[in-house]
Amino acid sequence: MSNKMISKVEGQELTLERVFDAPCELVFKAFSEAEHLKNWWGPRGWTLTVCNVDFRPGGIWHYCMKCIDKNLGDFYGYESWGKAVYQEIVENEKIVYVDYFSDAEGNEAEGMPSSKTTMTFVEHEGKTKLISRTQYDSAEALKTVLDMGMEQGITETWDRLAEHLQSLQ
Repeated sequence: MSNKMISKVEGQELTLERVFDAPCELVFKAFSEAEHLKNWWGPRGWTLTVCNVDFRPGGIWHYCMKCIDKNLGDFYGYESWGKAVYQEIVENEKIVYVDYFSDAEGNEAEGMPSSKTTMTFVEHEGKTKLISRTQYDSAEALKTVLDMGMEQGITETWDRLAEHLQSLQ
């Protein structure tokens, strides 16, 4: 099994898969606790300046990613706010949430696509296969976020996750 991210676009759904060299419990914890998320969430050169996690069905994760790398040009200093509303949580197995672009108050950004993501954590020989299936309202909405560079952003984010997991073992 490869540690490279595999991505597949079908209509209005984006599926991402990657194997992490860590047990399911640890990978799940990295997605569910602010102390972990602050260490790896976001592409390279970005950091979480705000990370409030209420990890339960109906709970909200509200965060701000800020670009701190001057080499990223126009993005330097830019803030990107997001909000996830958890719908279903199965410990060490699954997280389902609706993801929104938002502002600092947590208001959903108008005109920006929201999505519903189901993350599945599958144990395989001491490693974890993470499968992320994200549904958008339309193929056009999915194209909008892909055109924004989301795929590269997630690749870098998951690379940072892999590094964080290694540092904990």
